[in-house]
Amino acid sequence: MKKVLFSVCAAIAILGCGGDDVGGLPCLSCEENGGDGGDGGGYTGSYGSLLYGGQTYKTVRIGSQTWFAENLNYNVPGSKCYDNSDFYCYAYGSLYNWSAAMGFWPGCNENVCSDQIQSKHQGICPEGWHIPSDSDWDILINYAGGYSAAGRYLGSGYWGGTDQYGFSAMPGGGGSGSSFNNIELHGYWWTASEINSELAYYRLMLYSEDGAYWNYYDKSNFFSVRCVKD
Repeated sequence: MKKVLFSVCAAIAILGCGGDDVGGLPCLSCEENGGDGGDGGGYTGSYGSLLYGGQTYKTVRIGSQTWFAENLNYNVPGSKCYDNSDFYCYAYGSLYNWSAAMGFWPGCNENVCSDQIQSKHQGICPEGWHIPSDSDWDILINYAGGYSAAGRYLGSGYWGGTDQYGFSAMPGGGGSGSSFNNIELHGYWWTASEINSELAYYRLMLYSEDGAYWNYYDKSNFFSVRCVKD
């Protein structure tokens, strides 16, 4: 029941609360029920906006960087919706294998393509933005309290975080082949940093945990994407 409620309210947050409960369940994101009405948890600053691919994205300045304040939802070959359901793309954004996120041919999931990676690699981000490198993520996470605390401060209020900086990390889960896992529990985000022919770095945040984590995984996996401004 908790997961169903979370999913319903995540969608309502995107479309606007309207002050209504859903199916008799209270919407946790609505202001009258103690939420923030979808405006980003504890963040009290302002957002920018950017139209890309027919969708308007919130952007936010965090320290020296400007980030998308939501996951990318831009349909390209090599992208999927969790459980192949449009609902999850609306709520959490699309999931991408690494080559798709980088704008490469699919063979880069099985081959070294480091000679094609630019210092600010646009990939499928809009012009003037890029797929964050390992270093970009480190700058963000260190600004938000370091790896031991950044999950708390960057996580959306709907996900047990304080969203102090307006980043609004959401647990979009991941996928491998035709299977999907950890929706509403884990958020995974690709970096532009490749290790070898099969592996690339990603960042991870977990439901109701304070920390943020780095690791590497198969480039053929499907993870979320955030864009950072050049």
